[in-house]
Amino acid sequence: MKRMLSLALAAVLVIGLLAACASKNKESASQSPAGSPVQGSASSAKPSEPVKEEPTEITVMLPLNTSEAPPDRIKNEIEKLTNTKLTYQFFPADTYEEKLNTSLATGSLPEATYLKNQATFIQMKGAIRDGQFWEIGPYLSEFPNLGKLKPQILNNTLVDGKQYSLYIGRPLARQGLIYRKDWADKLGLQAPATVADVVAMAKAFTTEDPDGDGKPNTIGLTDRNDLIYGAFKTLASWIGTPNGWGEKDGQLLPEFTFPQYIASMDVIKEIRDADAMNKDFAATSKTDQVKMFTSGQAGLYIGSMQDVDSLNKDLIKNVPTAVVDTHALIKGPNGELATWAIPGYNNVVLFPKMAIKDEAELKKVLAFFDKMMTPDVANMMFWGIEGVHYTVVDGKAKVSDDKELTEREVKPFKDSVIGEADTNGMYESLNALPARVHAEEFIIENEKIAVMNPTDPLDSAAYVEEGTELQKIINDATYKYIYGSIDKAGFEKAVEDWKKRGGDKIIEEFNAAYKK
Repeated sequence: MKRMLSLALAAVLVIGLLAACASKNKESASQSPAGSPVQGSASSAKPSEPVKEEPTEITVMLPLNTSEAPPDRIKNEIEKLTNTKLTYQFFPADTYEEKLNTSLATGSLPEATYLKNQATFIQMKGAIRDGQFWEIGPYLSEFPNLGKLKPQILNNTLVDGKQYSLYIGRPLARQGLIYRKDWADKLGLQAPATVADVVAMAKAFTTEDPDGDGKPNTIGLTDRNDLIYGAFKTLASWIGTPNGWGEKDGQLLPEFTFPQYIASMDVIKEIRDADAMNKDFAATSKTDQVKMFTSGQAGLYIGSMQDVDSLNKDLIKNVPTAVVDTHALIKGPNGELATWAIPGYNNVVLFPKMAIKDEAELKKVLAFFDKMMTPDVANMMFWGIEGVHYTVVDGKAKVSDDKELTEREVKPFKDSVIGEADTNGMYESLNALPARVHAEEFIIENEKIAVMNPTDPLDSAAYVEEGTELQKIINDATYKYIYGSIDKAGFEKAVEDWKKRGGDKIIEEFNAAYKK
């Protein structure tokens, strides 16, 4: 009996000890950090797993330059690469400014709000000054990739000396000459070295039957109703006209007050009077301008040299033997080289305080844009999916032959990539057309002689309110002078009218900002 009792007590003790050990192990496990291995035998230990960070939710609003919003194919890949959950709000570019203003008024702008262009940025500066957007300058140094953005271009987007935006980069100076090289070769003409050579080529293309059909059916220059992105501003910059504004006697003055502006009108007038261009260019759309070149009627196109691919593609459909080339670095009467430059961006993105409530949220949004400036993300957004939308050849991107697929799926995202190839590391384009290869080479050289607009980083309330309307006075007078309906005195009278109706105030305000 005693032996049986002793065995029973021993069993109870063993069970008690086992229960205590189990309880201690359970307590130890409950006190271990998440993901930490429970202490025990070597065979039961497991390596720790990193805690996965939750995706950052960001809504992006931007203009749509295609006929319809893209499918989610590219967006899904961007989310994987950046650990984000993205909502893209695409709105047609034609009505985008109206949507921006409505969203601003109703307090419904999202975390990342793209504007439409430089003009929209100028109009938005009032809201920026009212404190409706985050100043991001103090944070950029915390993000290694955003820190690569070009200081000169960032400077052009400052508002009262402060940084509120990130920019979508564009080459500073893409403007130059696209011409029919086969016509020039037939007539024994070299690529123009001077403005006088351009005029001579335009006249020769008109009068010397460059297409060899024996008919007077060709013209030299094709132009359109655009004094900036048409032929006029580029030709004027070659002649030495300031870019928008220039300095004279220590004061900033608008370009049309300089003698080089009148000299530029004289050159276009000479070409027009010789019937060496479309005489109704002031009423010609870009579509019609392009058709004159691609139909084989005109042989000179002054504008963005990167247009050469599309111009050549449509030209050879109509004239299979045609050969085009590009040229720039054209000297003016003073023998010097110059070309006008854009501010280095075509759009910006802002960060509304109505959507981003505090600094912590802002840094999460900026972190997304920092990742956008890595090669993987930039290539995804600009070129698409490798093997589907493009392939890599010799370290450059060769776009797929399925242009419609790329236009539909990639183009809407391409328009929002921050920075440029030399700051975000994305592939350069592989160009097969020799004229396009030359264009890219000239664009690099153009940067060395590019003339900036000194008012790009400056502000004038009068310019924002009245500048666009007042510019119509100058545009109208420019066309009238070239058409011969007013003379130099008539043009100068229009300039005085511009000054009296608000131009003097614009000059005053820009100079006040310039001298700060």
